[in-house]
Amino acid sequence: MAKNVLDLFRLDGQKAVVTGSGKGIGRGIAIALAQAGADVLVTARSQADVDAVAKEIRACGRQAAAIAIDVTEDGAMEKIGDLAVESFGGLTIWVNNAGGLPGAQPRTFRKTPKEAWDAQIALNFTAPWRGAVVAADRMKEGGAIINISSRGSFGAHPKNGPYTSAKAAVSSMTGTMALEMAPKIRVNAVAPGGVMTQNLEESIANGVPEAMREAFIKSVIPPMGCFGDPEDIGAAVVYLASPAARWITGIVLHVNGGAGGDV
Repeated sequence: MAKNVLDLFRLDGQKAVVTGSGKGIGRGIAIALAQAGADVLVTARSQADVDAVAKEIRACGRQAAAIAIDVTEDGAMEKIGDLAVESFGGLTIWVNNAGGLPGAQPRTFRKTPKEAWDAQIALNFTAPWRGAVVAADRMKEGGAIINISSRGSFGAHPKNGPYTSAKAAVSSMTGTMALEMAPKIRVNAVAPGGVMTQNLEESIANGVPEAMREAFIKSVIPPMGCFGDPEDIGAAVVYLASPAARWITGIVLHVNGGAGGDV
């Protein structure tokens, strides 16, 4: 047993991967893991972004590695996993954070082109599945896999169907993986609500009429009265990755300011 309960939240000696961690929520997760004591491999498509976050991690006194890569490419997850093991000597934490809305516009299922559907499923569901499998194969002594789902994975969300369906699949996959990988590997998910990142700002601003923007903002402001910060999601991930959550697997933790959903 830990001498102090706060020790249970430390990640000293842990080796982590965070996909899509060049900015926004992913960056917040990577920095939080480093501050808790983990070494972190940063991945994103932009070399400048991953290098900047890796520099921040080293400033926390932790080891960092960085790779600019598209997680939807064949073999990408294998490259990431192998680099983590090569850089840190092992792998114990994997966070499937990379996601987004490639080819997305506000439109119904019936009007969604197949190429837009395929792109969103590849990024938001296939990549997390592949990442989790690659991670599990490299977690020789066990570890923790955390999938980033979404508040949007619960309930109906007209005109955003491919993304929310993919995130619902991630939530479902998390529970099944938890049973399949127990007891050595714990698998959990975090479902963020509205977090004001650059991506969210751009999705609200680009090509959306002002009245629709205002309606959207009102619809996602939760009972707590404000958007979340990337640090809020980072703190939840640290908890689920830490010994404090050693008896927790298969859950979807809602971090959304009270906007709905059960723990």
